[in-house]
Amino acid sequence: MDRAVQQYGIVTANYWAFTLTDGALRMLVLLFFHDLGYSPLEIAMLFLFYEFFGIVTNLFGGWLGANLGLKVTMNLGLFLQIVALLMLTVDPSWLTVAYVMFAQALSGIAKDLNKMSAKSSIKSLASESDGALYRWVAILTGSKNALKGVGFFLGAGLLQWVGFEAALQLMAAMLGIAWLFSVLLLDRDIGKASNKSKFAEMFSKSPAINRLSAARFFLFGARDVWFVVALPVYLVSVLDWDHLEVGGFLAAWVVGYGIIQASAPKWTKRHGNPTPNTAKILALALSGVPLFMALALSLQPQAVILIGLALFAVAFALNSAVHSYLIVSFADADGTSKDVGFYYMANAGGRLAGTVLSGYVYQVAGMEACLLFSAGFILLAGLLAGRISPAAKA
Repeated sequence: MDRAVQQYGIVTANYWAFTLTDGALRMLVLLFFHDLGYSPLEIAMLFLFYEFFGIVTNLFGGWLGANLGLKVTMNLGLFLQIVALLMLTVDPSWLTVAYVMFAQALSGIAKDLNKMSAKSSIKSLASESDGALYRWVAILTGSKNALKGVGFFLGAGLLQWVGFEAALQLMAAMLGIAWLFSVLLLDRDIGKASNKSKFAEMFSKSPAINRLSAARFFLFGARDVWFVVALPVYLVSVLDWDHLEVGGFLAAWVVGYGIIQASAPKWTKRHGNPTPNTAKILALALSGVPLFMALALSLQPQAVILIGLALFAVAFALNSAVHSYLIVSFADADGTSKDVGFYYMANAGGRLAGTVLSGYVYQVAGMEACLLFSAGFILLAGLLAGRISPAAKA
């Protein structure tokens, strides 16, 4: 087997295993604490450190990956997720807001170390000239999102079938097996820069990367402002769905979204590799979906949610796939993780803003307001992407 393909397989398997636990943990925490009577804003606060430390992790993790190699950062991410899962298996009386926020902080660090490592490693394994880079990035990202959807269902199902504590123990054991294989099989020097990277270089970005990062901030803020807290709470409290219905539906949505994302090259590469203009056009198309949903939600809530989410899945998946390709393409080949880490720092910032707004805006103004925020954020993402030169390189 070709060495690059073998290493890509190991990286992808690590990312898959981690993603299953990440999706399951989010659904477990969200539904478990909703059952305990937490408000939408209080639930959002449980994820505050998860998103905040994602920002910090991408900043420092990109620098660590360039200097120590991506094997170190990937395996550290897997290990920290195991610790975070086991922290929540304590007696329920220990599960205060502060304690859960700390465990979620570790999980946020783990998630972004793992994601940054996986996506950065592809730059050294795939060629851009023959389209392999775009295909491999799309497959990795799309399959990850599909499995995150499976994780949503897994979390909801395990909560109902075996309970909160046993679900966490099972996931920690599964991830421990993945961590052991990663330690033994992943190349030591994958992604390591040939020259030692200075931390100050994390902020020395080209205009293209700065604008693409800002666009990513608003793109993912637009998704999370209505999807992360508002939507599950709306399904439970307004549409009266049970845990398995919510978990199964969100799982199916994310799986479908991931499949579309993995196949994005077939849809967006008719005239060559995507450009920033591709990102702008796709964003403008996407912005119409939450706007339509906000205007029509009061007429037939369940139908609007189902149809709107299907349309949003297609359009958002294509947007995300193009963005993921552009950052890897624009990144410096020597120490790719520095640029990718900076970019995903912006991604984490958008998720943080979206998560907090999702709880707050839903609590004070309802789902329609969350959807209007989403449409506005997507328009900003498209305008920022449109300001990037098609020939830009870091």
